Amino acid sequence: MSHEPVTVSIVRTVLPEHIDTVTRWVQAGVNKANKYPGFLGSGWIRLHNDSHQWLMLYRFSDRDTLHAWDDSTERLDWLEEGHGMILDTRVQKRTGIEGWFDEPVPDVSPEATGPIPVVAPAPPRWKQAASIWLGFFPVNLAFTLLVTAWLPGWNDLPTALKVLITTSVLTPLMAYWVLPWVTTRLRGWLHSPTTGDAPN
Repeated sequence: MSHEPVTVSIVRTVLPEHIDTVTRWVQAGVNKANKYPGFLGSGWIRLHNDSHQWLMLYRFSDRDTLHAWDDSTERLDWLEEGHGMILDTRVQKRTGIEGWFDEPVPDVSPEATGPIPVVAPAPPRWKQAASIWLGFFPVNLAFTLLVTAWLPGWNDLPTALKVLITTSVLTPLMAYWVLPWVTTRLRGWLHSPTTGDAPN
């Protein structure tokens, strides 16, 4: 969904001799991004003193505001300034249901203090299943009622063909619209601790 917040996760491998320079460079990038509409915050850490990998996160209110920053001259000039200090970069962009099955990652929020806390792991599988069912049942029911009423001969088609058509239509609907919509509205429940949660 284009209006859903997008979190960008970046792992950068930094040459040891450039640690101090990269620290200033990263902060300069945060300061630049902070001027752009839709910027919701960022954080960055090294996991320990000897680590060459830096985990960086930043978040925008939707894909359009993220693209405005990604395509900006300011960002491209900033990336060019970092050329030669970084060995490689891995980037992931996540919205909605994406990332449910990821391993927990360090909390890099600016508010994090003391020992590095850990972001809560994915919701328990029963919550995932319930969320998927809440989205799939009404969509599947509506589709079945519509095709039965408006497509003569639908019930006479072979079962395998009906299932093929149904899943071909509903899978992209679920992945791109229904599940992001459902998980956004259930986010508080999905990630809240529940007594007796089944293990993942």
